[in-house]
Amino acid sequence: MHDPTPEAAPPSSSAQPPEAATLTRFLAADPAERARLAPAVAEAVGASRMEEIVEATLARTGTPVTVTDSPDGLIVTGPRGSVRAWARQTPDGQEITGLLLEGAPYAPPARRSPLRTPVVWLTYVLVLALWNVFTLWTAADRTSWCAGAATLAAFFVFAEGYGAPAQHARARRRTAEAAALTALASAYRLPTLPTGHFSVALGTALALLAGAVCLLAAARLHHWRTPVSQPLLFPLEGTWYVIQGGGRPLNHHVKVPEQRAALDLVGLGPHGTRTRPDRDLTAYAAYGRPVRSPCHGRVISAATTIPDQRPGEIRYQPLYGNHVFLDTGREIIKLAHLRPGSVTVKPGDVVEPGELLGEVGNSGNSSEPHLHLHAERDGLGLDLRFTDVRGRLYRGRRIRV
Repeated sequence: MHDPTPEAAPPSSSAQPPEAATLTRFLAADPAERARLAPAVAEAVGASRMEEIVEATLARTGTPVTVTDSPDGLIVTGPRGSVRAWARQTPDGQEITGLLLEGAPYAPPARRSPLRTPVVWLTYVLVLALWNVFTLWTAADRTSWCAGAATLAAFFVFAEGYGAPAQHARARRRTAEAAALTALASAYRLPTLPTGHFSVALGTALALLAGAVCLLAAARLHHWRTPVSQPLLFPLEGTWYVIQGGGRPLNHHVKVPEQRAALDLVGLGPHGTRTRPDRDLTAYAAYGRPVRSPCHGRVISAATTIPDQRPGEIRYQPLYGNHVFLDTGREIIKLAHLRPGSVTVKPGDVVEPGELLGEVGNSGNSSEPHLHLHAERDGLGLDLRFTDVRGRLYRGRRIRV
């Protein structure tokens, strides 16, 4: 799950992270020296494989290269182009302990469209809401009023069903809700209005409403017919909101085969909102909440040292960030974006359902604190089932455990 990419700013040469110099030295070294400069990486992937990746990167960028910081992460730049990178080093800066080089050229993101700013979106919602209010309060007959009401209902099906309202700013939500109530208050006029005749406007509005309801129902009920081998224990406690889940219109994971049935879960606070206005990490209701094992399994991968992202930004990092991957013997269960330093297990450990694995964080490809959860077998995502949560999980559903 992620927000629109923020506008990139030119990197500042006066405030480069220490990893930039270490990575520059590593890339400029002779091939025979690189295994010595990154022994942990060479051991993890093999020295020859590491060298293949480095040489492919240098072929893409050309030499010599410089490494600078940017809002998108470390940028390796040479005469031919740039790529994004992520690196972790020892405290003394002598060795690289973690390395990720993107396998595609990097281009700075375009300037963020002004049409995506909160002010413009709020204006759009206000205009649409006022149009609905005007339509219902000025309806000449009952048929026209019903056409306006059906259009309003279709708008709310799209907004509430597809738009994940808990992710919207409270002002935007309250404005739309107040406008809808104001529009529906015009129903008191119905006894005084003539009946009218069936019109194209009414037919179009009813078709729009029916289409929205059918598409939403299909997306919420969608499943891949390949479930996990046995129901899982829901790994979180409290009140949670599914921000990604269900079929294609409701879940951006479906384009990645192994993640096609994944869930992204955000925590909700006492008032049903996911964050306070200050929007730092601790302002999010999900941040720091315990994550427990959903099953019996063996830990096959775990990470706990990757830093959290700043909310609203996504620097280039390992995709899953801090994570725990469990092998049940029938499938792999992946829990991702955990808080740095919170992971309590290591590869080889055997865990039981309910055992503490870590805490919700914002590491990896994440723009706000949430838990990513999916199961996969042979490279394909599996439908999730839980012992303590009934029914399908889809974007917009609240869960209390």
